[in-house]
Amino acid sequence: DVQLQAFGGGLVQAGGFLRLSCAVSGIPFDDYAMSWIRQVPGKEREVVSCTSKSDGSTYYADSVKGRFTISSDSNTENEVFLQMNSLKPEDTAVYYCAGHALLCTLRISEYDYWGLGTLVTVSS
Repeated sequence: DVQLQAFGGGLVQAGGFLRLSCAVSGIPFDDYAMSWIRQVPGKEREVVSCTSKSDGSTYYADSVKGRFTISSDSNTENEVFLQMNSLKPEDTAVYYCAGHALLCTLRISEYDYWGLGTLVTVSS
């Protein structure tokens, strides 16, 4: 079974930080671009960040550049992380990890696998 399990959400004050983790199993990890995608209620999902081992690319939405860092680790288990620093109230959302074959994409409909979301709430 394919499983993407996201952890690390919570309540934090503006200016604070959180580290999200996503454990991935059941897919060839190196053959999938892994993304963090967030959704604010009433709004469309947005790709926040993506990393692809296939072409070595990394993407950040303009709204998070310089504050968020995506990374992955396949040494012990396949995981993708999102370090979120200098959090702002507008970062409040449900964050999902998702996988797309080979390359990063901003097209939400093209993602092959999704984990359950983890809620990040940033208070002002």
